[in-house]
Amino acid sequence: MVRHDPTVDAWFERYDNPQRDLVMAVRDAVLDADERVTETIKWQAPTFVYRGNIASFYPKSKAHASLMFHRGAELPDPEGLLEGEGDVSRVAKFADAAELAQKRDALQAVVRAWIAARDAG
Repeated sequence: MVRHDPTVDAWFERYDNPQRDLVMAVRDAVLDADERVTETIKWQAPTFVYRGNIASFYPKSKAHASLMFHRGAELPDPEGLLEGEGDVSRVAKFADAAELAQKRDALQAVVRAWIAARDAG
């Protein structure tokens, strides 16, 4: 069962973006990856947390839902979900609900990889 934080719910109530429904669906997919994942607002955007910051939405994106994994370069990504070449962060983008459905397992695998890495120490 997906657990929503009331502060994040309030943020979404004010979120005026054509991708709002898609961003909310990505939110649920991340939270559904593992019951230990929580959410909060950091940097004026919904952020997912487990023993550190996992990922934050880029809320100004209007062409797609954009989720930045703060330390994504450290995570295994066998499905090629994450984009970027930087030393630290990576981005997952979803154009629509169909693309999210196609990439949902890969998204959840990246979230679970973060959790496994944090649990391993």
